[in-house]
Amino acid sequence: MIKRFATALMVFVGMTFLAGASVAAENGMMALVTGANRGIGLELVQQMQAAGYNVIGTARKPAEAKELNASGARVLQLDVSDSASVSALAASLKGQAIDVLINNAGIKGHTASSFEETDFDQIAQTFDINTLGPMRVTQALLPNILASKGKTIVQMSSTLGSITNNSGGLLGYRASKTALNMFNSSLALELAERGVTAIVIHPGWVQTRLGGASAPITTQESVAGMLSVIESLSTKDNGRFVDYQGNELPW
Repeated sequence: MIKRFATALMVFVGMTFLAGASVAAENGMMALVTGANRGIGLELVQQMQAAGYNVIGTARKPAEAKELNASGARVLQLDVSDSASVSALAASLKGQAIDVLINNAGIKGHTASSFEETDFDQIAQTFDINTLGPMRVTQALLPNILASKGKTIVQMSSTLGSITNNSGGLLGYRASKTALNMFNSSLALELAERGVTAIVIHPGWVQTRLGGASAPITTQESVAGMLSVIESLSTKDNGRFVDYQGNELPW
């Protein structure tokens, strides 16, 4: 009985996945994922490829991104902290509609254990990549997004950016994600009339180089959940802050 149920469940999941894949393939959906050379970004590229999306994955050093290059995705150079690199990416994609932009690139950055030890130059770098980076990319690729059917922007945030749930520590990282959340909230309001859906999402505590080996969630679980959330989005979700399971998070 249990074996028959397990088999039936696997068939159901497989059919559901293939249905999603055919929709993405039939619609020619184009997705761009930043910071795609490892971890969550690489898994996003791989799962979206499998689901039938046309995918562009970016990396600071494309030649060294072996798994990304092997994924079948189009690989482009991008350093989100470098305005010239962002402009070059936009120029190379001129006229290309982008249905889903996922601003995944980010760093842990600031590591001081207390405010007294804070290195503000280090915090500035954290903000430059985690906060301003996604905004640079979104601004540069906005014509591509507006030209698409999907018109979806996803900012990779964190529950650590929640002021309500703040438990202290990780000052720079927390603040960079809080600022990203506010940027996206304003962006969502401004672009709402143009049919754009812009959200911030928390991937969970994931087993990556940033999250560490003791994290309870695998990249596969996190990304599968986030893709389910992304594929169910509509304009009514514009401006939301959710986790990888679609649960609303406090600001």
